[in-house]
Amino acid sequence: MIDGVTMPQYLLGIDNGGTVSKAGLFTTDGKEVGVASRKVKALEPKPGWSERDMRGIWRATAQAVREVLSKSGADPASIACVAPTGHGNGVYLVDKAGRPVRNAMYSTDKRAQAYVDKWLADGVDAKVLPKTTQCLWAAQPNALLAWIRDNEPDVMKRAAHVLMCKDYIRFRLTGEIAAELTDMSGTSLMNVVTGHYDDEVLTLFGIADMKRLLPPLVKTADICGAVTARAAKETGLKEGTPVAGGLFDIDACALASGIVDERRMSLVAGTWGCNTYVSPEPLIDKDLFMTSCYSMPGHYLMLEGSPTSASNLEWFVKELMAPARARRDGGSTYGLCNELVASTKPDDGVPAFLPFLYGSNANPRAKACFIGLEGWHTRAHVLRAVYEGIAFAHYAHVRRLLKFRKPPETIMFTGGAARSKVWVQMFADCFQMPMEIPAGTELGALGAAIAAAVAVGIYPGYKEAVAAMTRAARRHDPDQALKDIYAAKYERYQKVLQALDEVW
Repeated sequence: MIDGVTMPQYLLGIDNGGTVSKAGLFTTDGKEVGVASRKVKALEPKPGWSERDMRGIWRATAQAVREVLSKSGADPASIACVAPTGHGNGVYLVDKAGRPVRNAMYSTDKRAQAYVDKWLADGVDAKVLPKTTQCLWAAQPNALLAWIRDNEPDVMKRAAHVLMCKDYIRFRLTGEIAAELTDMSGTSLMNVVTGHYDDEVLTLFGIADMKRLLPPLVKTADICGAVTARAAKETGLKEGTPVAGGLFDIDACALASGIVDERRMSLVAGTWGCNTYVSPEPLIDKDLFMTSCYSMPGHYLMLEGSPTSASNLEWFVKELMAPARARRDGGSTYGLCNELVASTKPDDGVPAFLPFLYGSNANPRAKACFIGLEGWHTRAHVLRAVYEGIAFAHYAHVRRLLKFRKPPETIMFTGGAARSKVWVQMFADCFQMPMEIPAGTELGALGAAIAAAVAVGIYPGYKEAVAAMTRAARRHDPDQALKDIYAAKYERYQKVLQALDEVW
């Protein structure tokens, strides 16, 4: 309070996804005050390898925070709490002083596939499932740590801690090493049911020697330190500002979408396609991609996901639409994509596109491709194929989830694709379910801000914080006249997958 006037309280959410570091400043009722972002360069030193410069991620994050403070004009002293979120899995290794010992391995990295193949062949997956509650894949830290141990022994010798992306950012803010539960519960390194690390799990994977790397566990709304003098200088934040544990980005998007019970599902169309729902009971099934701990105590997040989403469109734009980038009318290339897709019709005979540039939700060795290209097809038809293929990949995941639960009242749609009305409508028509877009431009950052609000007691719990800080911006209801058209297209998509299975 200054001269009898109460200073406004703000909450800062930091979100690090696949290619962008973002910072969002919010009021305590969830209104977006300002956002800023910085691109992070993707590194691909070899085919199938996906890395990031950890110091570069921090620099991008610090710049985004500094910019959002400058643009908003907010007094750093009025920020009640900071919370980070970020992509899950991959590996961020640091030494005893917290310095990176190598580039981060990202969540689309494929170099450790041979370890997963061996575990599957030896039946390890069935043995660990009751504890890890998730399937095995190459970019999880269990496989990547085994690969580093066997291929980069000098790196492993220097490593002292394995972190997730947002844990590294929190360390750079506070100087404190910790691993947050929602993120770590998605890594196959712990027992999700008990919420603790598990020696038997590590032994079954043959990485018992990696236990020394596992930091102490904290929860989403735990206060895990405060902004240091050095971090304050780099970011513009006030030294001493509380920093919360933060959360897995799928949890952040779910919170920002108002997901506190089973009435709604969350769909994130970004680098990864993530499709989730929340329940007080963990679902453990070999046909489910992942069950992890949710930020709400006593709740779990069931996930069907894969790197088969909007990153495929980003590649298409970058590699195949260069001449269209500089539009005379000043519009965005993605806006042009939407215009081109809108110029086509759902019943046009477009090719089938498999959105597997960065991974697959079918055969793990499947690759992206167009099937059925003809000379009369235009760029608009090919773009529609890309949009549809990504929608079908999400639909396959949602259908799998619906084996275990009733259809939701609505699906809350977030991620980069949510900005495209034509694309969201395509999802609604394909799924034959209503889609709602939460208000705001950076939902991951908002989810982190919700966690920050709970951490400092602005709200007594997540249900209260979500009720006060979230709202829907628009709704897309399905066109029932298109039901049979999309059902036939999805059936063809599945037949293409099956026909190519032996090819891979």
